[in-house]
Amino acid sequence: MIRIGIIGKTNTGKTTFFNAATLLSAEVSTYPFTTKQPNVGKAYVRTICVCRELGVRDEPRNSTCIDGWRFIPVELADLPGLIKGSWAGKGLGNQFLSVASQADALIHVVDASGSVDAEGRLTKPGMGNPVMDIYDIEEEIVSWFAKSIQRSLKRVSRRVEAGGSLEDSLLRSLAGLKVRLEHIERALEYSGLEGKGVKRWGEKDVRAFAKEIRRLSKPTVIIANKMDIAKASENYSRIVEEFKDSFVVPACSEAELALRRAEERGFIKYVPGEEKFKVLDEAKLTHEQRWALNYVQERVFARWVNTGVQFAINMVVFKLLGMNTVYPVEDPKRLSDHAGRILPDVFLIPYTATVKDLAQEIHSELAKTILYGVDARTGLRLPTDYVLKDRDVISIVSAARKK
Repeated sequence: MIRIGIIGKTNTGKTTFFNAATLLSAEVSTYPFTTKQPNVGKAYVRTICVCRELGVRDEPRNSTCIDGWRFIPVELADLPGLIKGSWAGKGLGNQFLSVASQADALIHVVDASGSVDAEGRLTKPGMGNPVMDIYDIEEEIVSWFAKSIQRSLKRVSRRVEAGGSLEDSLLRSLAGLKVRLEHIERALEYSGLEGKGVKRWGEKDVRAFAKEIRRLSKPTVIIANKMDIAKASENYSRIVEEFKDSFVVPACSEAELALRRAEERGFIKYVPGEEKFKVLDEAKLTHEQRWALNYVQERVFARWVNTGVQFAINMVVFKLLGMNTVYPVEDPKRLSDHAGRILPDVFLIPYTATVKDLAQEIHSELAKTILYGVDARTGLRLPTDYVLKDRDVISIVSAARKK
């Protein structure tokens, strides 16, 4: 399952974002290090289900279908807030960064209203500097990567001297950080270290390489949170201008959490990611609840279209990680599995994945006996190296099945 880590300073709304996305009740407080252990929950990426196009009523098993939208689970981890010196072990830094290193991508939550000071304490809106907050967190992450790389250089050097390549030697040392060979190769190129013996790497070389490894192996979306508060719009523009090469999503996690809880209690009809909600029975609402829903409508939806929470998760999975959705079925004519369930499963797979890769995702034994795939829409036989397209509906034919 795809793993996404939530990073940021204390009081930026990380845990509220986590709760809104997972509807779990992680502790929210203004005290530093409220999140002493990573909160891990299940969030969902949203995509149009193929049931609409194919005109069938699906029976999801590994996901959920709501009004023709398929919600596919991903793992979301809310990590302890970073402070300066976290990379060296200050506060809960080592714990935070070791967990963050296991993520496929990161969501960096920043308080766009400027209500957090340099130390992560609450202050008046506009007094904090969200641009510098982002740089502070980046400094900690890159420094931690640099420390990890520096510690491994002697081992890397010995492997190279024994005949191994620099790329493979670095990969063996960094594989625990979810770093892939392609990340190593591109980081060496971008940092100008191709062909430079690792024994000659200085501190600047290590840091340049660490910066590229962090960027390539942990792609990140910036969440400009608390967009309903004064000064947020001005700061949002500054963040977008300063971080031109990053995705910056305006968001209001509090509004999303309020909507999901109201929907859970039956007060409103709301599908996560929608640009509207519908009150089901106004008479059941208290004065405070009516005020809160009006606030969300006027301060969030009217200005920013949606709350940004679901949009951000989709951005990570589909834009940063380049995932496609593929629906495996056993019976390509009925679009069902062995139990007759219609479109029971959907997988998130890389855009480079083949039919054989899909078989491996389903079961390792299936990948060993695969003969070919079948496109359920056209009935065409597909070779095992066929590169799958988004929203493909595929049946895998194996030697065992053919018998």
